[in-house]
Amino acid sequence: MTNPGAVAQSSSGGPGLLRQAIPLALTALIFAAIFWRIPFRRFWEALSRADLPPFLLLMACLSTVFFLVDTLVLSRMIRWFHGPIRYRELLPVRAATYIISILNTQLAQAGLALYIHRRFQTPLGRLAGTVAALILLEVTNLCLFATAGMLSFPGRAPAVLLAAPLALAIIWVLVLGVARGGLGALGRRFGGNVLLSTFGRLRPGHCLTVLALKGSVTLLSLLIHSQALRFFGIEIPLLHLLAFLPVVFFIGALPVTVAHLGTSQAAWIFFFRGHAPEADILAYSLASHLTFMLANGAYGLIFLPRVYADLLGSRASSPSAGQ
Repeated sequence: MTNPGAVAQSSSGGPGLLRQAIPLALTALIFAAIFWRIPFRRFWEALSRADLPPFLLLMACLSTVFFLVDTLVLSRMIRWFHGPIRYRELLPVRAATYIISILNTQLAQAGLALYIHRRFQTPLGRLAGTVAALILLEVTNLCLFATAGMLSFPGRAPAVLLAAPLALAIIWVLVLGVARGGLGALGRRFGGNVLLSTFGRLRPGHCLTVLALKGSVTLLSLLIHSQALRFFGIEIPLLHLLAFLPVVFFIGALPVTVAHLGTSQAAWIFFFRGHAPEADILAYSLASHLTFMLANGAYGLIFLPRVYADLLGSRASSPSAGQ
C-alpha cells in the first residue's frame, strides 16, 4: 500500500526546496551587493581595529537579558491562556529554539509549540494560536518603535516603510474581529477556529504587559548599542540612534533571508552611513548580529540535553507511547 506521507512529501519537495533556496539566494545577493560597494579589505581593517573584549561583554549581557525576558513573556502567555507553568521549566525550551532560529525563525516557533504540546499535553492548535499572537505582538513592538523613529525624521526613511503600521493595524482588526465572531461572514466561518482562540481571549492588559516587557528590552538594546559602537570607533548621536535603530531591527526581523543576515547589514549602512565610513558600519553590524545570534545559540546548546531528556521522558510517559 502506498504511504500517503511519502507521496505528500515527494509532491511538496519541489516547492519546499524552492522556499529554502530563496532566502539563501537573497542573502547571498545582498552580501554580494554590499561587498561590491565596500571592498572586503576595508571591512576587515575596520574589524581588526575594534576593541573586541568589552564589545563582546556588552553583547553577552544583552543576550542574557533578552533570553530571560523573552522566556518571561512566553511564560506569561502560557499562564494566561493555557494554565500554570513554572518559569524555569520554559528556560530550556526557549533556549533550544534559538539554535533552530539561526536557520529558520518560523521553524523555531513551530518547534516551540510542538515541544510544549508534548511536554505539558497542551492542545497543539491552541498553542499555535498563542505563538502566533506572541509573534504579532513582537512585530507590533518593533513597528511602534520604528514608526516613532521614522516620524521623528520625516523623509529619511523609505516611504514604503510607513505603510507597515497601517498594514499591521489592518491585520489586528481582521484577526481580532474574526476571533470574536464579528466581520460578518468571516466571523461566522472562522470565529470558532481553534487557532484563533487566544486572539478571542486577548485583552488590552495582556497586550500592554507584553509590549512593556518587549519594549524595555528594545530600549536596553538601543542603549547598549550606543555604547558598543564606540569600541568600533563609531560615534552616532543618541537621538539619531533611538530614531532609526528600531527601523533597522524591524527590517532585519523580516523573514526573507537566512538568520536575518543581509537585510540588517544593508539597513545599518543605509541609515547610519553619514556618521562613519561604510566599512566600519558594516563591520559593527555584522559583528553585533553574529555575536548576539551565537550567544543565544550558546544558551541553546547548554540547555539542549535537558530538552532532549524532557522530550524523551514525556513521550515515554504518554498514554499512547506504547501503542
